[in-house]
Amino acid sequence: MNEISLYIHIPFCVKKCNYCDFNSYAAPELVPSYMEALQKEISLYRYMNRPVKTVYIGGGTPTLLSEKDLETLIDCIRRRFKIKSNAEFTIEANPGASSREKLLLLRNLGVNRLSLGLQAYQDRLLKVMGRIHSAKEFEESFKTARQAGFDNINVDVIFGLPWQTLSDFMETLEYLAKLSPEHISCYSLTVEEGTVFYKWQQQGLLELPGEDEERAMYHKAVEYLKRQGFIHYEISNFAKPGRMSRYNMACWEYEDYLGLGAGAHSFMDGLRFYNYLSPQQYIKCLSQKMLPVAKTEHIDIREQQAEFCFLGLRLIEGLNKEAFKKRFGKDIHQIYGSTIEKLLASGLLEEDDIHLKLTYRGLDLANEVFVEFLP
Repeated sequence: MNEISLYIHIPFCVKKCNYCDFNSYAAPELVPSYMEALQKEISLYRYMNRPVKTVYIGGGTPTLLSEKDLETLIDCIRRRFKIKSNAEFTIEANPGASSREKLLLLRNLGVNRLSLGLQAYQDRLLKVMGRIHSAKEFEESFKTARQAGFDNINVDVIFGLPWQTLSDFMETLEYLAKLSPEHISCYSLTVEEGTVFYKWQQQGLLELPGEDEERAMYHKAVEYLKRQGFIHYEISNFAKPGRMSRYNMACWEYEDYLGLGAGAHSFMDGLRFYNYLSPQQYIKCLSQKMLPVAKTEHIDIREQQAEFCFLGLRLIEGLNKEAFKKRFGKDIHQIYGSTIEKLLASGLLEEDDIHLKLTYRGLDLANEVFVEFLP
C-alpha cells in the first residue's frame, strides 16, 4: 500500500509571536482535555493500514507538553500507526521550552529530527517579534539538543523583518554556520491579517525593508549557504547532503498525508479535509466520538495537476515530468503546453529532458509562475 506522512498539531504556546498567524493559543488550561481528544482522534484512524514514512509534530510549541504527555502521545502514535523503522520523526521545539530531560526523552522515544526556531540572531529583533528567548538561550538549547543525541537539526530564520538590515540577516546566517545545523529554513516575512505586525502596519508603525533589500537578503543567503556546504533544494530550504526534510519533500512531491489535531489538514486519495480550527470545537467533537472534520472536498484531476505543478516547481531541481505522466497518464505538455511555452519565453522557467524548473529570475517571481497553472 502507498506510504503516507503523518502530521500532529499541538496548538499551544507560552505567548503568541507578533508575526504569527498559525493556529496557536496561549491556553495551558486546555492542554489536558486537548491531549485526551488527540488520543481519541488517533484511535479513530486505527484501521488505517498504510505504512507511515515520516512523522511531524508541529505547533504551536509541542515541547511545552510535559514529559508524561509527550511519552503518552508518541506511544499512542506508535501503537495506532504502522511507523516504518527508518521513518523520519520530527518535532518542533522552541528555545526556553526544551529541557535536557525532555530532549533526552524524545530522543529515546525515537524522535530523530528536531526543528528549532531562532528567527534572528539579534536580541532587539527577537523582542520586536515577541519571541520569548534570547540568542544566547537559543544557543544553549541547540547545544543541549546535540548533547541529547540529535544529529539532525533544522533551524528556522526569517528575513524581511521590521528594522532588519542585510547585515543583520547575514550575521544570523554566519552565526548559524558556526553551529552547523543539518538544515536551515529561510522564510520571507509575510505580514498576515490578524497579527500584531498587521495592526502595527495599519497604524503606520511597521518599518519593513524595501523590496530590493529583501530580495538581496534572499540572494545573499543562497550564495552564502551554498559556500557553507548546504544544498539549496527548495525555494526556502537548505540542507547538508542527505539531510533534506523528508516530510516536506513528501508534501512538495504531492504524496498523501494525514493531519491530526485542531486545524490540521489532510490530503488522501484525492480528498482534502481539515479539522476545526478551534481547540474547543475539536475537543467537543471528539468527546462525542465524532471525527472533528470541518470540511471535506474532492480535488478533481485538473486541480490535482495544477497543485502537482506548483508544488513540484518549489523544488530547485524542478518538477519531474515523468512523475507527472505516471500519475496523470498524460505528458505535461499535453495539458500545459502553451503555459510552459509562455513561461519559457519570459525567462521564468527552464526545461531539460527530466525536469521543468524555475530560473534564477523565476525564484523571485515564483507566485506569478504558480498562478499560470491554476485552472
